[in-house]
Amino acid sequence: MESKYTNAIGRRKSAIARVYLSEGTGKITINKKDLTEYFPSPILQYVVKQPLNLLNVAEKYDIKVNLDGGGFTGQSQALRLAIARALVKINEEDKKALKDQGFLTRDSRVVERKKPGRPKARARFQFSKR
Repeated sequence: MESKYTNAIGRRKSAIARVYLSEGTGKITINKKDLTEYFPSPILQYVVKQPLNLLNVAEKYDIKVNLDGGGFTGQSQALRLAIARALVKINEEDKKALKDQGFLTRDSRVVERKKPGRPKARARFQFSKR
């Protein structure tokens, strides 16, 4: 069915997730740590597992992940995208279901840069008349 590993990449904000899927029992390892250890929050664990739960394949694959950059929310969403992309590589028929849920869409929103002479990107310093 597949050559040992199927890999994919997912990005969100400044987070990058490199994913390696292989046949297995549903173990998710992120930077050599278990999923529950890396993302203690149940909400973030849920976000990561969304594509797997949608296709009912949570127990079929072992997933090894290299996660880099960003914060925990961005990382979990980058990982979700990477897993969805890897699942599509394995089985093309899953693409519609994942696309309908929006798991294959790269969220391109990133932080706007700070402009010179301003405290933040759009905020201005308080105006003082006197």
